[in-house]
Amino acid sequence: MRYVRDATGRFRDRPYYELRELDTECETLVGDFLRKRHGRVDYPFSTDDLTVLLESMVLDLDLFADLSKEGENVEGVTYFQASGKPKVAIAAVLSEEQWRENRLRTTLSHELSHVKFHGFVWALEIEEAAQAESVGRRRSGWYDRDDTVRPLASAAVDVRGAAKCKRENILGPTNQIDWMEWQAGYGCGAILIPRTELEYVLRRVKADPSPLPTSPEGAQRIAAIQGAFAVSADAARVRLLQTGYLSQPGGVPSGI
Repeated sequence: MRYVRDATGRFRDRPYYELRELDTECETLVGDFLRKRHGRVDYPFSTDDLTVLLESMVLDLDLFADLSKEGENVEGVTYFQASGKPKVAIAAVLSEEQWRENRLRTTLSHELSHVKFHGFVWALEIEEAAQAESVGRRRSGWYDRDDTVRPLASAAVDVRGAAKCKRENILGPTNQIDWMEWQAGYGCGAILIPRTELEYVLRRVKADPSPLPTSPEGAQRIAAIQGAFAVSADAARVRLLQTGYLSQPGGVPSGI
C-alpha cells in the first residue's frame, strides 16, 4: 500500500492498493480466521463465519438496523471513530428475509472491507478534524472559508465518518469512480471468492481465457463460481470481471 493524493477531497492523501495486494490481504484474513476457528480452510465462507469475523473487528455489529434515515437503498453503514473500533449497521431486512442471504453476505463482506482497509484512515482524519475544531481552526477538506461545513465529494460518505453502502454499489462495479467504494467492492469479492480458490475452480472449467459474460463459456464460468462459493450470479460475474477471467471493454485497473 502507498499513499496518493485523494482527488475526491475526502482526505488529503488516501491509500492506494494493488489488486493483488487486496487479494492477498483478504485471503490471509479469512484463512487465518478459519484455521483458528475450525482448524482448516474450507469454502464457501459461511454466513455465520463471516458474521463472527466482522464482529471480532468492530465495536458493535447491528444486523437488524433501521437505516431509513441514512438515505434511499442504504443497506450497510460503517461508522468510523477517532478512537477504538468502528461500528457497523446492516439493514434489518437482509437478516429477516432468508431469500436475501446472498445480499446479506455481500453487504457484510463489503463493510468488512471498509473496516479492514479504511478504518485507520478515517480514525486519523476524524481525530485531526476534531482537534482543529476544538481550537477554532479551519481545516482544509472539512470547512469552507466561512467556516461552514461543506459536503464531501462522495455522496457515499458523510462528515460523521460514516461509509454508506447503497444496494447498487455493494458488489463494487468495475467502473466505480469512488476509490473507497471501489476498494470495498473489490474486497467484498476477494473475501467471498478468494483468487487462489477461484483459479482452482476455473481449472476444471474448459473455456476461453477470458470469455464475454454473455457467451456460453462465460455463463459456464459464472455458474461454476456461483456454485462453489455460494454467491449470486451477479457477485460471481463481478468477481470474474475484476480478476480478468471474464472480459469487458476497457478491462480493469491494476490497482486503485
